[in-house]
Amino acid sequence: MKMTTSPEIKCIFCKIARGQDDKTNILYENEELVIFKDIKPATRHHYLIIPKQHIKDPKNLNYSHLPLVERLVEAATDFLKQQNAAVDEARLGFHWPPFNSISHLHLHAISCTSEMGFIARGIFRPNTLWFVTAEWLVRRLKAMDTKS
Repeated sequence: MKMTTSPEIKCIFCKIARGQDDKTNILYENEELVIFKDIKPATRHHYLIIPKQHIKDPKNLNYSHLPLVERLVEAATDFLKQQNAAVDEARLGFHWPPFNSISHLHLHAISCTSEMGFIARGIFRPNTLWFVTAEWLVRRLKAMDTKS
C-alpha cells in the first residue's frame, strides 16, 4: 500500500513556520504568521509574510479568508515601518498560480520599488497574470461576499 504525504509535511514554508528549517532566520512571529527575508531579494527590504496554516495559494482563498489576508498586509506594513523601509514605496503582493514557486500562501513585501532591477520589475509587476497586489486580492475576496 502506497503512503501519501500531506502537503504540510513536504512544504518548506510549513517547516519554516514550525521552526524546522535552520537556514531561515525568522524576523517576526506571532501565533498566526511568520516573517522572514526572501532568499532571492528584489531589494534590500524584501520579506515574505506567511500564515502558519498551510493554504496552497491566493487562488484558493475565499471570502472567509479576508481577515487573514488583511492581517498579513497589516503585519507586512508594520514590519516594513519597523525596518525603516519606505511603506509608501512598497509593493505588497502575491504570485498568482501557476506562476508561484512555492505552494504555500505568501505575501511579498518589497521596499523600495525604485531599487528593483529590470528582472525584478518584471517578476513583481503589479496586477499581471503572474503577480497581484494585496489590494487587488482584497477587492476580489470582498466581491465574493454572498451576504451583500
